[in-house]
Amino acid sequence: MIIVTGGAGFIGSAIVAALNARGIDDIIIVDILGADEKWKNLRRLKFANYVEADDFLDMFTAGDIDDSVETVFHMGACSDTTETDCSYLVKNNYEFSKLLANWAVESGARFIYASSAATYGDGEQGFVDDEDELDKLIPLNMYGYSKHMFDLWAKRFGLLENIVGLKFFNVFGPNEYHKANMRSFVIKAFEQINEKGRVGLFKSYHPEYADGEQLRDFIYVKDTVDMTLFFLDNPELAGLYNIGTANARNWNDLAKATFAAMNKQPNIEYIDMPEHLKAKYQYYTKADTTKLQNAGYNKETTSLEDAIKDYVQNYLQKDERLGDS
Repeated sequence: MIIVTGGAGFIGSAIVAALNARGIDDIIIVDILGADEKWKNLRRLKFANYVEADDFLDMFTAGDIDDSVETVFHMGACSDTTETDCSYLVKNNYEFSKLLANWAVESGARFIYASSAATYGDGEQGFVDDEDELDKLIPLNMYGYSKHMFDLWAKRFGLLENIVGLKFFNVFGPNEYHKANMRSFVIKAFEQINEKGRVGLFKSYHPEYADGEQLRDFIYVKDTVDMTLFFLDNPELAGLYNIGTANARNWNDLAKATFAAMNKQPNIEYIDMPEHLKAKYQYYTKADTTKLQNAGYNKETTSLEDAIKDYVQNYLQKDERLGDS
């Protein structure tokens, strides 16, 4: 049995789709469906049971979790980088993660959880997934800090010797449609081009970066899932690992690739960044994937242009999701 928390969400549902492709459907999905259209990610997935997060917590507290669980993919979290309710983030991203991780370790279940590249803050300390350097990191927002808190806790109590934390960089791709403002800029650009014929990118307020030249490590969700399942296939591995492409690309490249995928000429304008984002904006991210490669993962990731073309032409333009075929 496999548990996937956040299994109706973006990365979680993509993991379930990949497990289904392997012929695995003995899966319990845990999530909060709420009032958005996240439920549509589930329609063609195969799983044994769906449980709302609050009900799952009650089951957990009562000791009613199936003892046949072999692996937990803990993808469930509040991933809103602009969330200001710190207590809410601590409860969802830290406290619940502690309970589930302790249970998994005590039960002998594999525990693979979502950390975040947001834990690296402005990148001044680099982007190396070294547990010994965790204390030096200073996240820029409370979302990143809630993830960092759990990483630190797992290190302090020795759990990182048994569990796997994945520091996801800028993931984009199908099944993110319900994420409102937290969707990737690829889908936002796709919508802007359809509606207005142009794309708006934030101006740069850093002297080292021209407008639209701010850099990110953009990774396609299909590559993200492949890397994640690598840790299912290699149960001897533990610790923190970056999940990225090890390539930094700029927003202009991303916008131009979206125009190209839609067979349109680029039309980019640069807009003011909201004041509340200026102090929290990351101008550069790039995953150091040396540790992942040394662990044995040596597949090449999909290029930004090919990934956006696949996303736009095979999913966005067809209103398709992972698992639909």
